[in-house]
Amino acid sequence: MHVVNADGLIVVDKPGGVTSHDVVARVRRLARTRRVGHGGTLDPMATGVLVIGVNRATRLLTYVIGADKSYTATIRLGQATVTDDAEGDVTSTTPAGRLTDDGIRSALAALTGEIDQVPSAVSAIKINGQRAYKRVREGESVELPARRVTVSRLDVLAIRREQPDVVDVDVDVACSTGTYIRAIARDAGLALGVGGHLTALRRTAVGGFRLAEAVTLDELERRAPDLVDLPLAVAAQRFFPRRDASADEAKVLSHGGPLDPVGLPGPYAVFDPAGGLIAIVSERAGRARAEIVLAPA
Repeated sequence: MHVVNADGLIVVDKPGGVTSHDVVARVRRLARTRRVGHGGTLDPMATGVLVIGVNRATRLLTYVIGADKSYTATIRLGQATVTDDAEGDVTSTTPAGRLTDDGIRSALAALTGEIDQVPSAVSAIKINGQRAYKRVREGESVELPARRVTVSRLDVLAIRREQPDVVDVDVDVACSTGTYIRAIARDAGLALGVGGHLTALRRTAVGGFRLAEAVTLDELERRAPDLVDLPLAVAAQRFFPRRDASADEAKVLSHGGPLDPVGLPGPYAVFDPAGGLIAIVSERAGRARAEIVLAPA
């Protein structure tokens, strides 16, 4: 029996039509461990970068979830849907052929920078302990509070007029965590008076993890059970600033004790003299304290 007890991250290129949880379930089976999680949900329709953590690396996923994201997407103007994407029923249609390219560009430009965005009603956000999408499916009308997000880049790649009454806009977006690209499509459509929804979404980066290094589920099937691309120490070094600890410091930190600060605000990764990852640390009040200790017990 081949036992692999690897700790680390896998950058998966999620296919369309499966949930992020489906991918986690597949990796659990292939890696033969229950300790698998993902670093930020992608809608079933969406494809692209889904960061999967295996074993101890699941503890890094909190940080991955908080990282900036990049996407390519297609916004269809002229139709609104209940989900703000192509999965949901069309709720209104308004001919969009009269829209000018300049008008479309300026509506999208208005949705960049720091904005207060109302998340899509059909989303995984919990309202009084129940997910919003469940309430919508049960016929409730759901009002979610706006939240402050940052859209640092929203480039229009193409404006296509291939059908008479709709306009398809291909965009490239970089944004903070918690930004809904579906909500950008909805809000651009609202601003232009024609409605809008997302017909395609591909996540191209999560933090420093990019599509170029992502593997497909088929590739994972072939590699099983050796799935981890980025062992724990390598993954941490990719994602965090690095601090090297002396043998004495490593001992203190691995037992949860504080170190002297070095002027890195954090969070940063601390490595032992052999190059093993000990902890993720942040500095405050004159001490460097572990947020999570990862050294093997």
